[in-house]
Amino acid sequence: MTNTMAFDTPIERRDGHMMGSSRRPRQMLGDQDFHGAATIHDDAVAQAMGFAGGTIEGPTHLSQFAPLGYATWGRDWFERGCLSMHYRAACTDGNVVRAFMAEPAGGVAAIRTERADGVEILSGTASIGADAASELDRRLAGAQAPAERIILRDVAVGMIRPRETVCVGFDDHMGSLYPFTLAQKLAAITEPSPWYASGENPWGRPILPFEMVSVLVNQLFDSDPFPVRGPTVDLIVDHEVRMIAGPLFVDEIYEVERAVVGLSGSRRTESLWVRSRIFRSGEMEPVATVLQNTASLIESLPGHAAG
Repeated sequence: MTNTMAFDTPIERRDGHMMGSSRRPRQMLGDQDFHGAATIHDDAVAQAMGFAGGTIEGPTHLSQFAPLGYATWGRDWFERGCLSMHYRAACTDGNVVRAFMAEPAGGVAAIRTERADGVEILSGTASIGADAASELDRRLAGAQAPAERIILRDVAVGMIRPRETVCVGFDDHMGSLYPFTLAQKLAAITEPSPWYASGENPWGRPILPFEMVSVLVNQLFDSDPFPVRGPTVDLIVDHEVRMIAGPLFVDEIYEVERAVVGLSGSRRTESLWVRSRIFRSGEMEPVATVLQNTASLIESLPGHAAG
């Protein structure tokens, strides 16, 4: 047991909200490779799709809420906290952003991230406890599969990928989807914490930041994908990380089971909703879940006009 504080981030309180410090998230996926193709995090690809430049991966923004969650719920935040968000605009390297959290009501608080120019990057909820209603609970309930699908024509709700073993160590390389190590991420993270880097925390072991929980599960999307047609340019549109019996630890072996829980779309996109359940090795109850809605741009599918 230790009395070391998790963060030293200055927090401002005003009009029923907490505000973290303004930060410049780092772009760490510029060299990402998906089946031999560059992704939306590459400047040229992003600009061809109408963005200012390569987009920063959405889960990067989770870290700016960690000091706010900790200030509100203490140690419980790392054990039973949930961040659930809908991304509304892109953020590129060098953008200045700030996280906001309202005072919680019934264990749930509204959250948002704003760019320095006032553009809202994301909105959603922070909450505590496995049963707390989240932003993505609401959005998933309203998801409707497109009448005709091109990219997702071979995917169905209920498809499951069985458990696979995953682990994140400080110097482990996560493959072509995540061309950085945990040590490199911690050197660039917007909200550094001694609780991430060492065992100087209540659990006596280094813990994974919320944003790295996505890396833990998403590294499997390349090696064992669902039958999605591609390659396509993809965006994370909705994202949730929920701790049930956390935190997750560096160098611990976990098992991940992934299931398609929804399909949706728009005029330009088809979206795949996947819930990943994370288990300690050999156990039957999950310790955390990740819910992610990935939108694929139809125009980016080679030959899509011909079906």
